[in-house]
Amino acid sequence: MRASLRACLTLLLLCLFASGVANAEALTPLRGSALPALPAAGTMHGFATVDGRLLAVVDDRAWVLDEGQGNWHAVAWSAGVAPRSLSTVFGDASRGYVLLVDDASAATSVARLSLDASGVALTSLPPFPRPVAGARAASTDTAVYVAGIENGAATLLRIDTAAAQPVWVTQADLPPGGAPSTLVVQGTGIFVTVGNAVWRWVPEGGWSQRGVAPAAILPGMARPMGQANVAYLVGDATSARAMTFQVVTRAWAVLPGVQFDRVTSAALWKDGFVWSSDDGTKTAVSSAQVQSSKLLLRWLDWLVIVVYLGGMIGIGLYFYLREKRNSTANFFVGGRSIPFWAAGVSLYAANTSSISFIAIPAKAFESNWQYMTNNLIAVFGLMFVAVWIVPLLRRLDLMSVFSYLETRFHPAIRMIASALAILTQLGSRMSVILFLPALAIATITGISTTLSVILMGGFTIIYTAMGGMKAVIWTDVVQVIVKMGGAIFAIGFIIWHLHGGFGEFLGTAMADRKMHLLDFSFDLTKATVWGFLFLVLFDVVLTFPKDQVLMQRTLSTPSAKEAGRSIWAFAAIMIPGGLVFYMIGTALFVFYKAHPERMNPMLPIDATFPLFIAAELPMGVTGLIVAGIFAAAMATLSGIMNSVATLVSVDFYDRLVKHRTPKQSVIFAEVSTVVVGLIGIGLALLLSRFDVHSLFDVSIELAGLLGGGFAGAYTLGMFTRRANSPGVAIGIASSTGLTFVAWVFKLVHPYFYLAISICLCIVIGYIASLFFPAPTRSLRGLTIHRDRDGE
Repeated sequence: MRASLRACLTLLLLCLFASGVANAEALTPLRGSALPALPAAGTMHGFATVDGRLLAVVDDRAWVLDEGQGNWHAVAWSAGVAPRSLSTVFGDASRGYVLLVDDASAATSVARLSLDASGVALTSLPPFPRPVAGARAASTDTAVYVAGIENGAATLLRIDTAAAQPVWVTQADLPPGGAPSTLVVQGTGIFVTVGNAVWRWVPEGGWSQRGVAPAAILPGMARPMGQANVAYLVGDATSARAMTFQVVTRAWAVLPGVQFDRVTSAALWKDGFVWSSDDGTKTAVSSAQVQSSKLLLRWLDWLVIVVYLGGMIGIGLYFYLREKRNSTANFFVGGRSIPFWAAGVSLYAANTSSISFIAIPAKAFESNWQYMTNNLIAVFGLMFVAVWIVPLLRRLDLMSVFSYLETRFHPAIRMIASALAILTQLGSRMSVILFLPALAIATITGISTTLSVILMGGFTIIYTAMGGMKAVIWTDVVQVIVKMGGAIFAIGFIIWHLHGGFGEFLGTAMADRKMHLLDFSFDLTKATVWGFLFLVLFDVVLTFPKDQVLMQRTLSTPSAKEAGRSIWAFAAIMIPGGLVFYMIGTALFVFYKAHPERMNPMLPIDATFPLFIAAELPMGVTGLIVAGIFAAAMATLSGIMNSVATLVSVDFYDRLVKHRTPKQSVIFAEVSTVVVGLIGIGLALLLSRFDVHSLFDVSIELAGLLGGGFAGAYTLGMFTRRANSPGVAIGIASSTGLTFVAWVFKLVHPYFYLAISICLCIVIGYIASLFFPAPTRSLRGLTIHRDRDGE
C-alpha cells in the first residue's frame, strides 16, 4: 500500500514538473492596424503625443489625428515659428518636443509643443551651449536629454524642465564609437545605441555596455516599455521588426505579429508604436499595439483557492463559536494561552507579508541578494530582543505596547505614539500589503485590481473579526505552510526546466552576480552592510517594542519565559525563509534570461513572479501559489487589523468612554476590526492609482519617516533612568522634523531614515531631559535595570 502511494506521488510530481514551458511563443504579440494616411508626402520629422492628441509633422506642415482616429486635420503654426528650423519630433507618453536646427542642420535648441486655439505653439527652451550634430533626443516628466557631437566630442546634455530657470548641463561624455543612433530614458538609466551595441549610463556607475542587438538598429527608432524594457526596430529601411531589450536580464525577444516595411519615422504611442512609410505620393501611417492577454485560472486552481479561503473562514468561525468572548483580553491576546512555537511561527508570518512573496523576488530579480543581509544581521538583533526586551514588556501584562510609554513617561506621549502607529500601519503597511497580492491576482485571473483588493480585504476582515487573536495566530500557522510550500515548488520547477538544470541555474546566477550578498562600501546612498547594521540596531533592537503587530503575539503567550522563546522560534525561521524568497527572484532571472519571449514588457517589475505563476505553472499548482499569495497577505493583514483595533480600543476607547461594560468593549473591538479593514481597503485602492517602481522601497521609506521618533522614546525609557517626559517630547518632535528634511533633500538611502530618526530622538531627547528634573516615580520593572529603582 505504501509502495503504491509512493509510486502515485512520484508519478504526480513527474507530471507536474514535466508540464513546463510547453511552447516558447511570445506572450505579447503586436496587433497592427492602419491609420488614415497623411494627405502630403515629404520629409517626415516624426510623431508626438501632444495634449492627448497624436501630432505628425511633415516638411513644414503639422497634422493632428482626430479623436475617432478617422482623419488627419491640418493645424497652423503659431506666429513667429520658422518651419525650416524644425528637425526631429520626439516626446514621451504625454509631452511632445521638437529639435530646432541651424542652416548646417546642427541642433541648436529644443522647443516644447502644445496645442492652442491658433494651432501648434512652440515654447523654446534655452539654446545649447554649442550646436549638436547628429542629435538624438528623449524626454521624461521633468527633463529633456540630447546626445550627439558637440564641438567634436560625443556628449550627453540634460535640462531640468521643472526648474525655475532651466539650464543645459553636460550629463556625461558618450561611449566611444561616434554619434548614437538612438537615445532612450528607462527608469534610472539612460540607454544609447552606438552601432549595434547598447550602452547604459547610471549616475553611480557611468557607462557600461549592456548588450548587442542581433541585427542593425534603425536610427531614432526606439522607445521605453513598462519599467524594464526598451523596444527597438531592427533590420533595414526596407523591412524591420520590433524587438524588446530586457534591461535586467539583457536578453532580446521578438515582438511578433507585425512587419515594419519602408519605415521613415517611428514613435511610441499608447502601448506600442506609430510609424510612417512613404510611397512617393502620400505618407502612410500605421500603428502596432502590444496585446497582453489575461492568463485565467482553471477549475482546479479555483478549487484549491476556495478550499484555502474556506479553511480560513472555518478557523475564524471555530474560535467565534468556541470562545465566550467575555473580555477584550480574549479577543486581543488570546487569553494569554498561545504556545511559544505557534507565536513564533505567527511572528514570521506577520513579518513575511505579500511584500516578501512578491516584492522581494522582484527586488532579487532586478538586483541581487544585498537586501538579504538584513535577515542575517536581524537574527542577532532578535537574540537581544528575546533576552532583554520582550520579557520586560510581557511581565507588565500589557495589551497595547504604548501603555508602557504612559507608565514610563506621560499619557499624552502614549496617545500620540499610538495614533502615529495606527497611521503608519494603515499607510505604509496595510495598503501596500493589500495592493501587492491584488496586483498578482489581477495579472493571473483577469479580475480587476479593485475587485481583488475588496475580496482580499473582505475575507480577512471576516475571520479576524470573528476569531480574534487566536484565529490570527492559528491561521498564520496554516498560511506559513501554504506559502512556503508553494514558493519552494516554484524554485524547483524553474530549475527542473532549465536545460542545464542546477548547473545552469548556478552558473548564470554567479556570472551575473545575482547572489552577491555583502556590500561593505561606505556609500550612504546604497544598501550596504553598514546600513543594515544600523537598520537592525534601530529597526529590530530598538523598534521591536513599539511594533504592536509583532508584540501582540508575544504578549499572547502564558509567561515572560514563553514570550522570549517565541522570539527564538521566529529567529530560527528567518534565514531559511528569507533564502527561499530571494532564491525565487534569482530563479526568475535565470528563467527569463533563457526565455525572454515569455515576459510581458508592459508589466511592472513587481509583477514578475505573478506573471510566472500565471503563464508557466501547471493547473492546481498555480492555484496553490495563488493561495500562497493570499496567505502571505492575509497573515499580515489579519495581524494589522487586530493590532490596530487593539490600539483604538485600549488606548482611546477605554480611556475616553466611562462606565462601559465588558460586552460593550468586545463589541467595539469587533467593530473596530471591521472599520480598520475597510480603511485599509480604501487606501489600497488609492495606491493602485499610482505607478510605483518598487513597493518594497516605498514601504521601507514610509516606515522610516513615520515610525522612528517613538522607537527612540522606547529606547530612552527602557535603557536610561534619566530621560523624562519633556525631554522625550522634544526628542520626538525634533527627530521627526529632521528626518523629513533628509527625505526632502534625498540626503541618504531610504534604509537610513529609521536609523537617523531614532538616533536623533535618543540624542536630542536625552540632552533635553538634562534640562528638566529627573523622574521621581519608581522605575522598577520599567527599564532593563530590573531590580533597581529610578533616581
